[in-house]
Amino acid sequence: MQRKARLVFLLLILAQGAHSLEECITKLYAVFAPARLVSSLVSDNLALGFVVANAVLVTFGLWCWAFPVRLGWRAARGITWFWTILELGNGFSHSTLALLRGGYFPGVATAPLLLFFAGWLVVIQVGEPRTSVPS
Repeated sequence: MQRKARLVFLLLILAQGAHSLEECITKLYAVFAPARLVSSLVSDNLALGFVVANAVLVTFGLWCWAFPVRLGWRAARGITWFWTILELGNGFSHSTLALLRGGYFPGVATAPLLLFFAGWLVVIQVGEPRTSVPS
């Protein structure tokens, strides 16, 4: 993967960190059933479960950047596409829910960051040769 792609991937994960923080502060788990379900699988205390689930997600993203992506593992391209698609879906869903609600929906303030960095990764990855060597 190109150096630029690795940097944009890190920025995407950091944007997810900001997004997770916004979701925790605005209590997404209180208004969105899937978030409530995930939280309840982790703890009976929904707030705690949501924080833990988001911390695990962001930590996993940072691990993906630090090892497979940054070090150029063979799996890096697939991992980057996984996160790209995940965050495009995340950003679009928060934006759509806010539009349907006709106002703020928890996570919509940072959704543009997810869409921007994930979109940038799409552009980079589509233009990147499949057999690129780490630079």
